[in-house]
Amino acid sequence: MPKAIPIAIVAAETGDAIPAVLSARVSRRHFLQGSVVLTGLLVAGTPIALLAPSRAWAVELSHIDQNQADAIMVLARTLYPHKTLPDAVYALAVKDVDAKATDPKTIDVIKTGVAKLNDAASGKWNDTASLSDAQRTAIVEANQTDPFVLLVRGQCVTSLYNNEMAFAHFGYEGEAFSKGGYVYRGFNDLTWLPNPPADASPPVA
Repeated sequence: MPKAIPIAIVAAETGDAIPAVLSARVSRRHFLQGSVVLTGLLVAGTPIALLAPSRAWAVELSHIDQNQADAIMVLARTLYPHKTLPDAVYALAVKDVDAKATDPKTIDVIKTGVAKLNDAASGKWNDTASLSDAQRTAIVEANQTDPFVLLVRGQCVTSLYNNEMAFAHFGYEGEAFSKGGYVYRGFNDLTWLPNPPADASPPVA
């Protein structure tokens, strides 16, 4: 089953890596238990929009606050800048980091790391209009061994790329072993390379 969340569809264009955070603005909503909810919108006509089961996506967080959630979202986009990848996918990384924050040591790492990035950005790490991508990248590079940066970077590898929404966005058709292999499923339909000469790819016997 896809690791999907409800997504809303709107007709719009995504912007650069960091301003794209605003295209699906992370907002805060408190339930009775005081949790934080990330919500946003998805651009119409994208492959992920076809997976949307409803007109709104939402990810509930239980352990980190709004400021920390925003900071992780911005850091994830700085570490892995895909201009057209919706915030709905980046929110999965935020949710998975939140799940690790049940450990008091991890929440301390998050608090300290967010404060450190914010200090380096003169208090404007979460203000997506104040810093350029290059400025944010320089801040992250200067803190690349920080436990918080390492935590988010490591979590993003699986959270961003190992889910059905990312598969749809990047055009990955998933594993083929259980479906008979790639010979008749994705082997000859790629469009990002020129066709090889006939003698380099003989017909299957």
